[in-house]
Amino acid sequence: MKICVFAASSRELEQVYYDGAFALGWELARRGHTMVFGGGTSGLMGAAARGVTGAGGSLIGVAPRFFDEPGILYEHCTELLFTETMSERKKLMEDLSDAFVTLPGGIGTFEEFFEALTLKQLGRHAKAMAVLNINGYYDAMEAMLQRAVEERFFPEDGHGLYAMFDSPSALMDYIESYTAVPMDIWKEKIFEKYETGN
Repeated sequence: MKICVFAASSRELEQVYYDGAFALGWELARRGHTMVFGGGTSGLMGAAARGVTGAGGSLIGVAPRFFDEPGILYEHCTELLFTETMSERKKLMEDLSDAFVTLPGGIGTFEEFFEALTLKQLGRHAKAMAVLNINGYYDAMEAMLQRAVEERFFPEDGHGLYAMFDSPSALMDYIESYTAVPMDIWKEKIFEKYETGN
């Protein structure tokens, strides 16, 4: 299985985040899967990639051409694919992958996660989505999404579109056991409300 990993590129994080990302990469590769990622050598991207390499796994890096500078891209990718833009990069990562995993990150990682979540809500894909909540990083996001449900900005069914985990092993168990059932919540739930006015 090809698993897309969204993650931070920051070099200034607490060690617990790098350790968690490395463990995820190691577990993913140990189970025989390929990691698809943004190709970076730094941050949690690089830590996860080193975990994959350490376990003898395969890596597909996807990066915009302007990232092809010394010290930016991970040099041990099994395959490195280039795009012209960031948007093309994200689309290619999505198309190549059978599942999505989100590690802690900044606005770029948030954007990747929420686009994949939105596409799943709209029935454009039915792939597993999992979040590795290292050090409770995503507790605030989970609270925000719960508030969105309570205020009816986000359907309650939406929480079934992704799952959150504290350990790489439990996360990978979920990915491997996931059954891809299309969940077109938009058409079944929201669009129906617009048509009926209820």
